[in-house]
Amino acid sequence: MGKDIKVGVAGPARRGGSFFAAFKHNPHTVITALCDIDENGLLAAAAAQGIEQTYSDYETMLDKAGIDAVVIGTPMQLHAPQSIAALERNISVLSEVTAGVSIEECRRLVEARKKSKATYMMAENYCYIRPNILVGEIVKAGLLGEIYYGEGEYIHETRDLQVATPWRRRWHTGVNGNTYCTHPFGPLYQWFGKQRAVSVCCFGSGHHYLDASGASYEIEDSISTACRMSGGGLVNLRLDLVSERPHNASYLQIQGTKGCYESPRGLGDTNKIYLKDRHDPNIWHPIEELAEEFLPERWLHPNEEAQKAGHGGGDYMQVLDFVDALVAGKEPPIGIYEAMDMTLAGLASQISIANGSVWTDVPDPREW
Repeated sequence: MGKDIKVGVAGPARRGGSFFAAFKHNPHTVITALCDIDENGLLAAAAAQGIEQTYSDYETMLDKAGIDAVVIGTPMQLHAPQSIAALERNISVLSEVTAGVSIEECRRLVEARKKSKATYMMAENYCYIRPNILVGEIVKAGLLGEIYYGEGEYIHETRDLQVATPWRRRWHTGVNGNTYCTHPFGPLYQWFGKQRAVSVCCFGSGHHYLDASGASYEIEDSISTACRMSGGGLVNLRLDLVSERPHNASYLQIQGTKGCYESPRGLGDTNKIYLKDRHDPNIWHPIEELAEEFLPERWLHPNEEAQKAGHGGGDYMQVLDFVDALVAGKEPPIGIYEAMDMTLAGLASQISIANGSVWTDVPDPREW
């Protein structure tokens, strides 16, 4: 693609609007069209951004707006069908997480990507948070040795948010199992060298809370999912969207034969690391001590727009990778198979817990 990549945004009244700055300041892209069923929010976003083309129907935007790429910032159950619709028209996709809400629609998404001339990337911004980038570079340098264990937690009490955005009540807490695994699993998957989860075992803590209508949640309060990795390691994931407790929506831990990393637990804790080859035995050090040595330049000295972006600059940096992939004609870092690996572990967990917490195979999308 040339310099003028025309971008449409689906869902600009809410999540899609968080992508404006990154595309606006990228020399290769221009946002030319917006689509949302929230008419007031759509018109407000269009006026604020100076965008003339607005649509209330997604497929009409794909057919009429003349766009090369689309950002899908809509509710989760729309991600796969809207991605498929764009890929079938050879329009590249940057989709919010998760990639899909069922294994069957993920299968259809993979098939659409195989047939398309366009690019697909999943916008898993936790892979782009500064400490997670730093850990990834340290892992690549071999300083943690062989990675064999990881933990990730997404603990985020969302009961009020589910009233404001009712789709969450259906797709986050209306299904038992890990319905939102890509935030913690995405970085761990990358640190494990893109090993996929080959099987999962999911179990829950029971039901102790009611929703705003007084009904029980289908999801159990705290969900744990053990993941056997393709290289033989173990990852444990926790999801908790309803418990009465402070948030800890980005906790991560990783263990290797030569060191380990752990993110904060709160109350003044910090991102910390222990490296056998560099530190006194079993003593934590702030990971920021290694930033100058290992962080890529764009993270060491981010521009003003990146510093203002959400998720610690991750919302901005992931767009850079997406656009770089389009310009260079290459696969993005979180392409279709990486997106599937990050998503399918959660979908398989729902099958596991529904069948009595049995170990359940995770499909390999490369075999579809």
